[in-house]
Amino acid sequence: MRDAQPPAARSRRRRTAALVAVATAVAGLATVFVVAAPPSRSEPRPAASAAAASPWMRAAGAPLTVIAHRGAPSAAPENTLVSDEVARRGGAVWIENDVQPSKDGVPYILHDTTVDRTTDGTGAIRSLTSAQLDALDAGSWFAPAYAGTRVPTLAAQLADLRERGGKLLLEIKGRHTRAEVARIVRDVRDQDMTDRVFVQSFDVPSLRYAHELAPELPLGLLRSALDADPVAVAKDLDLAAYNVADTALATRPQVVGDLHAAGVAVNVWTVDTPARWKALDALGVDGVITNRPTELGGWSSGRGN
Repeated sequence: MRDAQPPAARSRRRRTAALVAVATAVAGLATVFVVAAPPSRSEPRPAASAAAASPWMRAAGAPLTVIAHRGAPSAAPENTLVSDEVARRGGAVWIENDVQPSKDGVPYILHDTTVDRTTDGTGAIRSLTSAQLDALDAGSWFAPAYAGTRVPTLAAQLADLRERGGKLLLEIKGRHTRAEVARIVRDVRDQDMTDRVFVQSFDVPSLRYAHELAPELPLGLLRSALDADPVAVAKDLDLAAYNVADTALATRPQVVGDLHAAGVAVNVWTVDTPARWKALDALGVDGVITNRPTELGGWSSGRGN
């Protein structure tokens, strides 16, 4: 998904990140140790009615599901293991990351089609080998304290989540072949993470491949604009969730009720303000993808107080 953070905030974000990096270094964040999974207060809960029996829909009164967009991108370099860890320590259970293949077919966690913005390298990810990607510094661009941070493989991220806690909303970024989706599925299964991974994509063929290859994985369709009939699309693709941009949902909020009646969850991206959190909570959406997972978690838990 496109980054919703305004460019003008980048310099402030980097100064803040440097301070956060020092604090987390003192706390031993960079060292490898086991972290228990956070309490499940923000996980999706089964709905009470038979018509809305999906486990991905929250019950009335339950808090919104907090989904950490690329980890904790305001405090650590996005789509890295340290960013995931910052999000976990802030209470997030669900982490959203993007996956794309290297030139030699290894799935890596990266948002952009090139490595230019978030590493010290240049070029399209699909033009670089896994050895070249492994050598890149994916942290210095964000703050000096994160120098040496690597672009993780999907396998490494899954292993980290399995060992230290958390679940993954995995976006298949851009068009993938069936073989490329099959490699993603293989990594998920090799790490024994099929029950902790939710696959989403803008690319419909990729979702069809994923369902064909791994029907046990729940699927979400990403949309920047609403379909004419989201319920029909959801049924056609066997979706567990319809994941839509906040701006699009604002044009037809009744879609949430329509999808819920069909047993399909609704997650909204990328939302960073309490005013919109409040509106979406009242609308009944199930989860919110945000660059501010700690703040959303605190707001959602305390909203009834």
